[in-house]
Amino acid sequence: MQFKKLMLGIPVFLCAALLVTSSPISGHAAVKAGKQATAQQKGPTAKGKVLGMSNKAKTITIKDKKLGLVMIKFNDDTKGLEHAKKGEAAIVKYKVLGADKIATVIKPKLAKLPKGVTEIMPNDLAELIDSKADYMLIDSRPGKRYAAGHIATAISMPVDKLKKEGKTLLPQDNKDKLLIFYCGGPT
Repeated sequence: MQFKKLMLGIPVFLCAALLVTSSPISGHAAVKAGKQATAQQKGPTAKGKVLGMSNKAKTITIKDKKLGLVMIKFNDDTKGLEHAKKGEAAIVKYKVLGADKIATVIKPKLAKLPKGVTEIMPNDLAELIDSKADYMLIDSRPGKRYAAGHIATAISMPVDKLKKEGKTLLPQDNKDKLLIFYCGGPT
């Protein structure tokens, strides 16, 4: 019985001894190594505009603000290839195999909504339109896209025009009016 108690106490004693005898530098190195291992589990990532994709070479070229131009290979195991469209923003997680970067997952890089702005879903917008609520629906796509087709109650206010003329285009008489913007993207 005392032998079992002694055996149970040995791991505690060893841990205590290691804590007492290890130097701050090696403790710091262990913490740093742990953080690096965690970072490696997440994997390296390239974020930015997709400049091109070659199905023949099985490569994606992306312009990342921090990394610059990055060429990443993809294979049959790569998930989300449909998000690697030229001119679109994407997040590409990859693994490094020798000198190659191999894409594992590709996701669209969506715009973050500014503080105080909320997302409205299509069903909610349809209900709002049906209820005859007081709102202003703004189609922020280019004029040609608006002319090709738009939601019936929407007015055209392309982003570049909104940037130039800004507040003068928005209702001045009723600052409490609900403003709803939509574009051609996934956000």
